[in-house]
Amino acid sequence: MGRDEVEAAYFTLLRAREELDGLRRYDDYLRDERGRLRRFGSEGDALADRVEARYRRTLGHTDEPIADAIRTRLAVIDEELTRLPDRLAAAEEFVEECEREHAELRRSA
Repeated sequence: MGRDEVEAAYFTLLRAREELDGLRRYDDYLRDERGRLRRFGSEGDALADRVEARYRRTLGHTDEPIADAIRTRLAVIDEELTRLPDRLAAAEEFVEECEREHAELRRSA
């Protein structure tokens, strides 16, 4: 085994780790975004409850489109969060495989 193969395995390992880190950050982002959207809805409802509907009439036509957009985005986030554990597990396995391969190549070099 040559030095080039060891270096190639090392750079593959680095890219695999970066991918895993990226997926973990994406998971955090999705969870934070889900919470933010839920808070946005709750806070909007709480604010609206303090003011009579007749005063909010001018803004009223925008309520349903905003609520629909939030529901749609939450559904997409939930779908992504459902698939993410498999993606994370695959990325973790790939990192482990790359670590083993790199270690083996280093021992053989």
